[in-house]
Amino acid sequence: MPLVIYVEFMVKPAAVERFRALILDNARHSLAEEPGCWRFDVLIDAERPERIVLYEVYADAAAFDAHLTMPHYKLFAAKTEELIATRKVERLGFLDLDLNRDAERKSAQHPLPEGNGPIVKP
Repeated sequence: MPLVIYVEFMVKPAAVERFRALILDNARHSLAEEPGCWRFDVLIDAERPERIVLYEVYADAAAFDAHLTMPHYKLFAAKTEELIATRKVERLGFLDLDLNRDAERKSAQHPLPEGNGPIVKP
């Protein structure tokens, strides 16, 4: 059963740009190196630049647990610990997998502009 991870960070204001670079690097490595990481979106709040939200989808709980052991994740965690003011992590599931599949198909038909969209595995 796929697992959704929702993370909300409040980053220290002076550390926003550094944190953004580190989370994007972690997301790219996760998608490239982890077969069980199906989606890793990094979202920003236009009104509060220190708020960064992650929407991640993993094949299952074991894939997420494996993510937490990866060298790129451990490096990200070590480098960002001092940059984070608060963090909230939630493990969620899909209410309706068919609806999710329909949404994925529609997203594939309407891709976001290059360079400004979510980081999604092809």
